[in-house]
Amino acid sequence: MSREIKAQGAGVRIVEIGPEGDGQRVDNYLLKVLKGVPRSRIYRLLRTGEVRVNGGRAKPERKLATGDRLRVPPVRMAEVEAAPTISASLAGRIAAAELHEDENLLILDKPAGIPVHGGSGVRLGLIEALRQMRPNAPFLELAHRLDRETSGCLVIAKTRAALAAFHDALRGGRVEKRYLALLAGPWKGGPRRVTAALLRTSQREGRGGVAVDEDEGREADSLFRPLQRFTEATLAEVEIGTGRTHQIRVHAAHIGHPVAGDRRYGDFEFNRRLGLKRLFLHAHALEFDLPGRHYAVEA
Repeated sequence: MSREIKAQGAGVRIVEIGPEGDGQRVDNYLLKVLKGVPRSRIYRLLRTGEVRVNGGRAKPERKLATGDRLRVPPVRMAEVEAAPTISASLAGRIAAAELHEDENLLILDKPAGIPVHGGSGVRLGLIEALRQMRPNAPFLELAHRLDRETSGCLVIAKTRAALAAFHDALRGGRVEKRYLALLAGPWKGGPRRVTAALLRTSQREGRGGVAVDEDEGREADSLFRPLQRFTEATLAEVEIGTGRTHQIRVHAAHIGHPVAGDRRYGDFEFNRRLGLKRLFLHAHALEFDLPGRHYAVEA
C-alpha cells in the first residue's frame, strides 16, 4: 500500500507509491487521493507544477512506479465536497448485476442509465458506488467503459496486475466484444463490416460527439450481423475490433440504420413515433484470456 512518509510545511504531503499505484497515471491517482476535489482543480495543480514526482514536475499522463515519491499539495477543505452516499436502491441494482467474480476481476451486467464513473455533472458513478459498497477492497478500477445509456458486460479489475493484463489484451486485439443493437429500419442483405474512421468532434468543432472523418479520424472496425428482422427495425449483433467512443452508434447511423433510442446520432422521428425512452444497445458478450485463465461471459 502507498504510505505518507512525511509532511512538509503548509499542509504539503509526500506519499511513497505502493504496488497498488504502480503503472497508474498521476491524474487518476490524485483523483482518488484527493476525493471530492473537482477535476478542474486537480489539473490546475498539475499545470502549475504544485504536484511533483521524485522532485520533478509531473504531467497528468505520467505513469507512477512503486517507490516513487509524490508531492501532494494542500487543498483548501472548502474545495472538497463530501461524496454522495449510495442509495439502497442503487446498491441493490449493482449487487444484482454481478455476472462473475474471482480474485482478479468483477464482471457486472451494468444497467442502462448508470454512468460508469462520476463527472460532467454526475457525482456518483458505478465505480464510486462500488467502492462505497466495498470499503475494505484494496483496489477497484474500471478496466474499460460503457456509455451511460448502454447496458451489459463491464469488467472491474480487483488488482493492478489484472488491470494491466486486461489492457494488454485490449491493445493486442485479444478481447472479443459482442453487442446487441436494435437498429432503425429494415436491413437488406447479410453481415456488413463498417470501417469508417472516427474523429472526436470536440477536437474540430469545440463540442462533444463523434463523427465520421476519413482524413483526420482514427481507424474503427464494426461488424454488423442481422439476427431478427422486423417491419421497422432490425435486431443485430455487432462485433467490434476497436473501441472508439460511440463507435457502434456512429457507424450504425453512418450506414443509415441508427441505434433505436439514440438521442444524439439517431432517427429522432423514429424514436418519437415508437416512444423509445432508452438506448437499445447492450454489451452482451465478452471473451478473453488473462494469465492462467479463460473468460467467457454473457449477459
